[in-house]
Amino acid sequence: MTSPETLLATLAPLLAAESRAEAAAAGIDPADLEQAVWLRLLERLSADDAPERPADWLRRAVRAEARLARRTRGRERPYHGDAPPDAPPDARHEAPGPEGSALTAERRRTLRAAVTRTPGRCPRLLRAMFDPADPTYREIAGTLGISQGSLGPMRSRCLGCLRRMLAAEVPASGRRGRVRGTDR
Repeated sequence: MTSPETLLATLAPLLAAESRAEAAAAGIDPADLEQAVWLRLLERLSADDAPERPADWLRRAVRAEARLARRTRGRERPYHGDAPPDAPPDARHEAPGPEGSALTAERRRTLRAAVTRTPGRCPRLLRAMFDPADPTYREIAGTLGISQGSLGPMRSRCLGCLRRMLAAEVPASGRRGRVRGTDR
């Protein structure tokens, strides 16, 4: 068994590299991600529960902390106390009301329907990508039975197809073209 100091010194470069790789996608500072994983590791070491394969444990811990940061960031909203009363509901932190709820539900129904009409393996891939559990690329690739390297290009093609389908179905927000008025 190696000493905790040796273990920490050995894992420091790996943790720094893994944190830099995962932090941008999670919207967190790499140093904060590193600190969270160090804390997890030190808690395990203080409980005499050192991981058998520290490098593998560290990689999993970094990804788990990054997923946690992504989910937390998705729930946090900035406070706009100085927003004017006529600002959109998101800026005022109010519920969108019945119309907003109905529109949101309709958008979700349209998206789900479009996902089911995408070709090939796209429906399964897109459902996995939209999963609230936020699976990793490795988990999605394992579920779909494809290599992790082909997942990115496949995802890009499927999202492009979905985007084209939705562009034909969902009208763009805001006015388009010239607005006719009394002064021509």
